[in-house]
Amino acid sequence: MINFIDKLQKEIRQKIQQIEAEDKNILRKSLDASHVLGNTFDQLKDFIIVYKFKDEDEEIFFFKEVKPKIFCHLIYYRKVYNIEMHRPVASLEAQKEYLKVKMDAIHDFNNKILDFYRYYRSGATYLDAAYFVRGKPDTEQYLETFYYERDPQFSTNADFKVAKIMANDMLQVYLLSELDLLDNYMQKPTNTSFPKVKLTWTGSKTDLIELIYALDTEGCFNNGKIPLIQIAAYFESIFNIDLGNNIARNFYDMRIRNNPTPFLDRLREEILKRMDNTKSGGKDKGKDK
Repeated sequence: MINFIDKLQKEIRQKIQQIEAEDKNILRKSLDASHVLGNTFDQLKDFIIVYKFKDEDEEIFFFKEVKPKIFCHLIYYRKVYNIEMHRPVASLEAQKEYLKVKMDAIHDFNNKILDFYRYYRSGATYLDAAYFVRGKPDTEQYLETFYYERDPQFSTNADFKVAKIMANDMLQVYLLSELDLLDNYMQKPTNTSFPKVKLTWTGSKTDLIELIYALDTEGCFNNGKIPLIQIAAYFESIFNIDLGNNIARNFYDMRIRNNPTPFLDRLREEILKRMDNTKSGGKDKGKDK
């Protein structure tokens, strides 16, 4: 099972990264991602229906850890698509109110399943056999789940709830990012004097976003009292690059990588090498061009 799951997850990451990197609007991206994830989820369902778990622990592991981590992305992208499809095109204030309602819906869901939410967030395991073993369905979940959840061979009492909690975590980041964009829409830096030499960022967007988050976390600008979105907008201006309108999504992707900070690690490694090369008293000539 592990080999199949690892291969499937790798394919998902590659396809989603490709979609996110494309020059398309959020509606197109979320729709494309939903199609990819829907097809992948069908493959997962077909595999599990005929697969025989080695023991109860493996079944719990699949329905508590594996399935939700894949399913949550499908829920997330479908939610984003629906949110953006019905987002008002009126005033900025109307858009803010609309997004706040979506934020409230997340809190309402968490309150609705509060007992399970606390159980899951606490890392408890004593009820896992009741929650994550097939054959013990919760009838309430059928009122709000996808068709994937209607097959008792592919669903448990709580795996959908875990997936939705994970999806809501991502959705909350997205909504907060969109609210920040609206709040700071009129504060984007303009008419700033830059050096005559134009610098263009030639590294990857992900590397720059990783750097921006690190600098923001350290509070390097204005004593840490400037919104992240303004820092990103400034970097876009001085380095001639478009980071897109959802860097929070990139931050989430960074968190789930095997190495969350490869660019920062590489910077540290390179500066240490440069220092070592000048320890003998030689003149620093900078990086070879």
